[in-house]
Amino acid sequence: MTPEPKAPSAAPLPPVGLFPKLIFGSRWLQLPLYIGLIVAQAVYVLLFLKELWHLVLHSFDASEQQIMLVVLGLIDVVMISNLLIMVIVGGYETFVSRLNLTGHPDEPEWLSHVNASVLKIKLAMAIIGISSISLLRTFIEAGNLGTTRSNFTEGGVMWQVLIHLTFIFSAIGIAWVDRLSDNGHHKEAGHG
Repeated sequence: MTPEPKAPSAAPLPPVGLFPKLIFGSRWLQLPLYIGLIVAQAVYVLLFLKELWHLVLHSFDASEQQIMLVVLGLIDVVMISNLLIMVIVGGYETFVSRLNLTGHPDEPEWLSHVNASVLKIKLAMAIIGISSISLLRTFIEAGNLGTTRSNFTEGGVMWQVLIHLTFIFSAIGIAWVDRLSDNGHHKEAGHG
């Protein structure tokens, strides 16, 4: 009988001091923030259900434009809710603790490769999507500009467009800086 080979033992980890433990443990202070976002998510679910109920109740006496505006509002709520999920799940996974969802059938595809820069770009894209829906609602109502039925002024529409463009340029800037950073890391690692 031959003796079984022993697995190589890993070197013991050096003890961690009190101050590094305190600093590393401080990440758990973000937990109430994520719980607060979960509560905000519940509020958005209630808002969605309320708006959906109003849509159903008034579907026969509302114009097509009014129905379209309510539906765009519902889409806006869903997109904000998606943004909340990205921040809650991605932020918790990135900055607080692992969720250990590997192999779970409902694991989000994007979660396996999330890090701070991927999360920033996803958030920027979600904000652009939300802004686009809001701008589309404004453009639909723009036919009423100058009347008492209008909720917007020409200046207000212009500012919405400028703010939307600012979001787009900011997202492009974030993606560009992220790409420069990735290229720098590849060159340092000897890949470039």
